[in-house]
Amino acid sequence: QTVRDLNYLYRSRPALHARDCEPEGFSWLIVDDRDNSVFAWLRSAPDGNPVAVISNFTPVPRENYRVPLPKAGKWREIINTDAADYGGSGMGNGGAVKARGEGGGVSATMLLPPLSTIMLEFVAD
Repeated sequence: QTVRDLNYLYRSRPALHARDCEPEGFSWLIVDDRDNSVFAWLRSAPDGNPVAVISNFTPVPRENYRVPLPKAGKWREIINTDAADYGGSGMGNGGAVKARGEGGGVSATMLLPPLSTIMLEFVAD
């Protein structure tokens, strides 16, 4: 089920494949949080909404974890590998997070389930 859903997302979201060989299609959001073992990156394409990928590599849930994002607004959770459908705990963000501009940058506070990856897609108003 997980692989099927990931394959569907890859095919249906231009941000995940359109610029595979171009530097403009990828940017790091979090690359230096070794204390929490969290990495996050952004995939983008000219003809699709950006997708943020956030991975928690520890068995500890990260509550109220702040992730920088490029746009303020709603970011819909399009996959959560800790979902009950995939045999996980079912922890998540209720389907979406809200990114807000604060102190010169935009970010969203979220729950990162243990040993999981979530993908968030920007939802244009």
